[in-house]
Amino acid sequence: MDNNLQDYSHKRYNILTGEWVLVSPHRAKRPWQGQNEEISDEERPAHDPSCYLCAGNTRINGEQNPDYKDVFIFTNDFAALQTTSPNFSVNDGLFRAESEQGICKVICFSPDHSKSLADMDVQDIAKVVEAWKNEYIELGANELINYVQIFENKGAVMGCSNPHPHGQIWSQSTLPNEVEKKDQHQQAYYNQNKSSLLGDYLKQELEVNERIIYQNEDFVVLTPFWAIWPFETMIAPKKNYKDISELSDDEGVAFADAISKITKAYDKLFQTSFPYSSGIHQAPTNGENNEHWHWHMSFYPPLLRSATVKKFMVGYEMFGSPQRDITAEQAVDRLKALIS
Repeated sequence: MDNNLQDYSHKRYNILTGEWVLVSPHRAKRPWQGQNEEISDEERPAHDPSCYLCAGNTRINGEQNPDYKDVFIFTNDFAALQTTSPNFSVNDGLFRAESEQGICKVICFSPDHSKSLADMDVQDIAKVVEAWKNEYIELGANELINYVQIFENKGAVMGCSNPHPHGQIWSQSTLPNEVEKKDQHQQAYYNQNKSSLLGDYLKQELEVNERIIYQNEDFVVLTPFWAIWPFETMIAPKKNYKDISELSDDEGVAFADAISKITKAYDKLFQTSFPYSSGIHQAPTNGENNEHWHWHMSFYPPLLRSATVKKFMVGYEMFGSPQRDITAEQAVDRLKALIS
């Protein structure tokens, strides 16, 4: 690859969204005098009687959690989407609005309050994967639902209000903005080439082998060429699967292995429980074949230089386009060295 990419400012193109990211590798040398995040090193108990996600505890709505032993899922007590929202629209000149309906759920990964995915065994993560599959199928079968978004916010710096290991599943009647962009670009590529956009990209990445962090028989963990966040990564299946429901049991374990490897590496990077937002983008559940889709899971961690220095999306990022200082390849070298 062109050595200029490691030394000079340039733009990189995101094939999935059609957007550009500004890369400024020379800026990584600048001194930091900005905000330092407070990182908690508090050891959490396996069970917290005040935690509304722990087994046997009572949630804010008065319901009691069961004494669950692995994965526990319930409808969000403060759901962002409602099934009771009436159908309506506003078209008044330049004022435009449409009703939106959906179902939001919370998924507890483990009854152990002290753990994160990085601390869990692969077989226990595989149970989370199986739960994701089942929820995608069940929610997607609802005629009200046309998209299922699985995601996790880890760490207080990401706005997570409860440290108990958990994620969320928001399902809704229309496609969210980021999914809409990826749907359009994958469809256009498929129409022209009769092959998967992300699948062809993975083949090129595996051949070049500059941004591959880890791979097993079924999955690749890499930093995308167009990554925005300092240590952003993507997990993608090597086969052209459009959604996670297509995974076999063995492939589910392989996916869990990939999640385990990258989350453990993250925690080693700055010797802290690494914060991030992660999410799975996959085919809509709108009844169409969606053969142009190739599902993938992305991790967007905000930490830049240490456990206390965060990358902020402000200024140029808010008014121009995303920008990063360290290159994707530099990030890969650091993460790859921590895979064990």
